[in-house]
Amino acid sequence: MKIGDKYKIHCYKHNGKIYQASEEAIILDIFDDYIVCGNNMVTVTETDGRSYKTKELAIIYFYKNSWFNIIAQLKKYGLFYYCNIATPYVIDGNVIKYIDYDLDLRVFPDGGYKILDNNEYKFHKKIMNYPEEIDLIVKNELNQLIKMKKSNEGPFNKDNIEYYHNKYNNLKEQGIF
Repeated sequence: MKIGDKYKIHCYKHNGKIYQASEEAIILDIFDDYIVCGNNMVTVTETDGRSYKTKELAIIYFYKNSWFNIIAQLKKYGLFYYCNIATPYVIDGNVIKYIDYDLDLRVFPDGGYKILDNNEYKFHKKIMNYPEEIDLIVKNELNQLIKMKKSNEGPFNKDNIEYYHNKYNNLKEQGIF
């Protein structure tokens, strides 16, 4: 893996079934505990075969030890974040993979946030028999994610997102991808 490489993203559910697939993530940075990717107007395919194209540039942080990933969405009307509570990522060939645990944190341009999909989490916890250990990890990691957001750490620091926005555009202009 190196900066400028193109990977796919596959999201699974606890039962091992693929939930969502994205065709492209460009590696923007590589650290010991996380990677940063970017994509723009990529096709995302759902399990039922439906697909859609994203509408804006996204900067995505995948972590090796934290149970979440963070997607900064640079929309025309502001910077939004969509944060998935999910297992740490693994690399399989040219695919970034993780298991999604339903709960999401949505952060709005004004700094407000909302926890999403609590009912979906409760439903899947029951039908997929999430172990108690998973339940504890998910709740703890959601709290850690909220603390990061409140203190503007990492991806929640807008300067970091601007840096990767520029890096993505520079790599594209250089013909790296």
